[in-house]
Amino acid sequence: MKKEYIEAGKIVGTHGVRGMVRIMPWADDGTFLCRFETLYSGENKTPLKINTIKPHGNVVIAQIEDIDSLEKAETLRNRVVYIKRSDADIPEDRYFVSELIGCSVFDFDTGVKYGIIADVSKTGANDVWHIKNGDKEYLLPAISEVVKGVDIEKEEIKISPMKGIFDDEN
Repeated sequence: MKKEYIEAGKIVGTHGVRGMVRIMPWADDGTFLCRFETLYSGENKTPLKINTIKPHGNVVIAQIEDIDSLEKAETLRNRVVYIKRSDADIPEDRYFVSELIGCSVFDFDTGVKYGIIADVSKTGANDVWHIKNGDKEYLLPAISEVVKGVDIEKEEIKISPMKGIFDDEN
């Protein structure tokens, strides 16, 4: 199911003495977070109004409204930050990794259930989905030749797996 709030990164430290924070983005590109005027934090999704935000190596540096000292910034360390999915403006056929986790994976032709997505690894060339079925785990390349359909609302993914990925194939 599409989530209202999506995990987008984690505040990993401070930057300077004026209250700026370093955020490790959980996106294909760190500049993705730079589009947002508000991030959210905590169970209650407390709004964090962003005054300035910019990429800085593998992190983004942000100045959050009312966070104007090193001490205040330090209180935010290790907090996960969220975005509102409705603010993300992503194409209809795109989705977030956190929305894939828990989706059931079915054979496109037969409807056989292979398991659920338990994790996603980034390999550079393509993502690899970790499909769990009981105590077994299968690694599936997330490429167009394999992935035939993703329905986040139904939490279902249809695939045409390559030979040898699942034990019961010839």
